[in-house]
Amino acid sequence: MAFVRTTPPRPVDVTAVFPELTPFARAAVRLHPRPGSPSVRDSSVGGPLLWPAGEPWPHCEATHRGTGRCKSPAEIRLERRRLARLHRDPKGPEYTPEEAEIHARNAATFMERLEAGPPWPAESPVPMLPIAQLYVRDVPLLRPPGQADVLQVLWCPYDHEPDAKPATRLFWRSAADVGEVLALPPDPYEADWDGYVPEPCLLAPEAITEYPNSLDLSPELKLAVGDWSRWQAAGADVDSSYADYPAEFYDGNLADAPGWKAGGWPPWGRTDPYPRFCAVCDARMVPLLTVASFEWDGATRGWAPCEEREAAYAPSHRAGQDPSQPTKVEVGSTDNMQLYVCPTSPEHPHTDLIQ
Repeated sequence: MAFVRTTPPRPVDVTAVFPELTPFARAAVRLHPRPGSPSVRDSSVGGPLLWPAGEPWPHCEATHRGTGRCKSPAEIRLERRRLARLHRDPKGPEYTPEEAEIHARNAATFMERLEAGPPWPAESPVPMLPIAQLYVRDVPLLRPPGQADVLQVLWCPYDHEPDAKPATRLFWRSAADVGEVLALPPDPYEADWDGYVPEPCLLAPEAITEYPNSLDLSPELKLAVGDWSRWQAAGADVDSSYADYPAEFYDGNLADAPGWKAGGWPPWGRTDPYPRFCAVCDARMVPLLTVASFEWDGATRGWAPCEEREAAYAPSHRAGQDPSQPTKVEVGSTDNMQLYVCPTSPEHPHTDLIQ
């Protein structure tokens, strides 16, 4: 890829302290999405898809309760560009002439659709938004069906019951089979909120090894990880402030990596572990993709790439310009969306979970 992001060495060799964890090592690929201009031939988050011109664009057929008061993806993207400009030039005008013209046009359109009243266009089938495109050449741990070498993920930018999350769809395809590419996919009329419209990002995939969150451990291993004397006996260099809660150090620094990633272990925390089973063959499903609200937070800042340590530890950031949220995606209450697939067949229906 065009740039590199590198996870710092872990502060402790976790298998030296807890050899029992060795069998639970699991491969993952941190995607490290960062704003850019991806093409259809790139792996990306929120970028254009290698979508055949002759293939219908996916629409969500569910019932949607459009309000006419939400912003369109175009409005959301315009506001982000404006904030990014002000971040670069804090003394610049609140609106440039071009931005002011577009803003006024959007405001007029907004009033027109309010005056028109329901039924809102959202009640019709809604065009889905591209969330991720992953080429197997960049993320080799993907297990596509047949000759496929591209995974494409889309979602509907409306909350769906019962879990108040976007509905997702997965597509596997062979890049070599795509001739003419769809030039201008349709945009949805509006999005439930800004966090459902991803910012186009290039990726810097990085293979890492993960270990399970303490919630995923057996009772015996959970007790071991929470035993401060085990850490001391192994000579682990861990701040004594963790003496009462050593499992917090383990979860924040040694277990599963935060941020967008393929494979690996689930980032439990909002709920206890919740196994997912294939609706076709009843196999226990495995993580495919983590759609993350943030690349790191206060508890996981140690995972910030070496190339961005200074930004990660900066005291504050202008609203909308936090380096830990490059995709501008936000699901749940700053949570993650975990997509799961069947290990027996990637063609079996996937499932997802807000975590």
